[in-house]
Amino acid sequence: MSCSLLPVLAFTLTSFPASKNTQIISKKAFNSRTHGFSVSCNGAPHDDNNNNQFILPKPQQLILPNVDRRNLLVGLGGLYTTANLPAALADPITTPDITSICKDAGSGIRDPEAIVRSTKCCPPSLGKTIKPFVFPTENTVRMRWPAHKGTQEQVEKYKRAIQAMRDLPDDHPHSFVSQAKIHCAYCNGGYTQVASGFPEIDIQIHNSWLFFPFHRWYLYFFERILGNLINDPTFALPFWKWDEPAGMPIPEMFIPKNTSGIPNPLYNVYRDATHVQKRLLDLDYDNVEKDISNQAQIECNLTTVYRDLIRNGADTLSFFGGKYSAGSSPVENGDKSVGSVEVGTHTAVHRWLGDSTRVNREDLGNFYSAGYDPLFYVHHSNIDRMWKLWKDFGFPGNVEPTDNDWLNASYVFYDENQDLVRVYNKDSVDLDKLNYNFIENPNDILRWRKARPAKRSKRLQVAPTEEAQTVEQLKFPVSLDKILKVRVKRPAVNRTEAQKVRENEVLLIKGIRFDCDKFVKFEVYVNDNLEDGVTATPCDPEYVGGFAQIPHNDVKRSLMSNGARFGLTEALEDTNSEGEEYATVTLVPKVGCEDLTIAQITIELVPRLLT
Repeated sequence: MSCSLLPVLAFTLTSFPASKNTQIISKKAFNSRTHGFSVSCNGAPHDDNNNNQFILPKPQQLILPNVDRRNLLVGLGGLYTTANLPAALADPITTPDITSICKDAGSGIRDPEAIVRSTKCCPPSLGKTIKPFVFPTENTVRMRWPAHKGTQEQVEKYKRAIQAMRDLPDDHPHSFVSQAKIHCAYCNGGYTQVASGFPEIDIQIHNSWLFFPFHRWYLYFFERILGNLINDPTFALPFWKWDEPAGMPIPEMFIPKNTSGIPNPLYNVYRDATHVQKRLLDLDYDNVEKDISNQAQIECNLTTVYRDLIRNGADTLSFFGGKYSAGSSPVENGDKSVGSVEVGTHTAVHRWLGDSTRVNREDLGNFYSAGYDPLFYVHHSNIDRMWKLWKDFGFPGNVEPTDNDWLNASYVFYDENQDLVRVYNKDSVDLDKLNYNFIENPNDILRWRKARPAKRSKRLQVAPTEEAQTVEQLKFPVSLDKILKVRVKRPAVNRTEAQKVRENEVLLIKGIRFDCDKFVKFEVYVNDNLEDGVTATPCDPEYVGGFAQIPHNDVKRSLMSNGARFGLTEALEDTNSEGEEYATVTLVPKVGCEDLTIAQITIELVPRLLT
């Protein structure tokens, strides 16, 4: 990573505790007068022959027994731990050799006795070393197609490829079971940050800026493996186009158990039976069935997509999620926030499809089992498309992170040739180089682009109540076992259009601490000061979004913390409250919030472009 040198820090070799391994420590600058050292962060991106170790000049190079990266920090006079690790000492998240350093999934499973899938999620080992990724060289561009518009040829080809994958032995790296276990291993505690010197800290690819690139790479190899199995270099995945009214129902090809007497390889028994029958998705699902018409549900879904990509995704970190670097615990990272699409439509679909009769909500309702449902891959194919659409809009702030710790974060996968390859976030940003894209009808109008909630009529509004406490009057952390209404001071009022273009007004809810082995969700409303008999809903302008989490983190820690960001710039316009000094924020617990607490609520101006 690139950064300036830290001030020289004194240390003694005797301060390092013992452990099993011996590690080379190096130092780029040595000050003989103080017997200290300074750390350079201009290291090259990770390769598999270099563990990003500190490097001493050759005259001082020595072997220090039993030193890992965390112990080194402790040796620096106790100045730094992983909780306050400065950017200068951070490294990108680096996945180790997945075939030799892996452990059984042990997190996010509410009832281990009731599991229906294996928690032994480590991939098979073929005794191969990790190769660097090479961009594809074929001229053909794989064109992903909307699942609800697939031709008979496309559908049959897709079924044939999935069946070929299912026919492989489970211990084959290309088998459907092995591919499903990839999500389990990366999401439920299979790998640690041992390659970065933190062997006791798990890698987690959700709830941070790793979410989009990891899943892009996952589907990239899944798609190419399927094509290889049926010897078709043009093979492309379908995508579940739930952002279009006609594409919102579960695609027909996934529904029947058998077709013409032959088992359907796209069928999965562990789905919510009621929702399979209903078919029409609820993109803001909160464990409660909405008593609204199909047309109202469609309109609400369109508004939800608009909110995720436009209102709440107006800057890089709000869309991608918070920063996450080596030395940070999963979700307990520097920014502690979840990206707008991940916390919104992504999580809602997972939860909506998981079997509600199962304690652990398999398959899609729990990350350890999600990959066993073929719908997972078409859902995430559309999530991947959301990234492309968001970027193609070209709005200020719609750019990928440029931080080294994002660019050089890396993962390891088996490719279509059964070779282990290391891939980096920086290589995932250009679909032209990856040789795939999405079929879009240029004549189609993205209806959700016009789904901004209608402005609230002033005649239905009442003056803000003074009964609600201000955040300064609350004693944090505050429990969300009941509805919480609080007034939050805004950083500015009546901003100009030019100011709004430069900075987005964002509501930040920090330190959300909750039971990590169950589904949780609460809704967030702003300035819902309405006359009696009028109640704001998720389809209305007062609703700025929700916070939702699927079980997937370490059950050994009964609680974990996270955060959420909600764009307010448009919401304040649409609720006629741009001139108000305080915004009234209402948090409504929906499910799993009995022991949820919140550490801080603020409103800040966030630059749309990272500097």
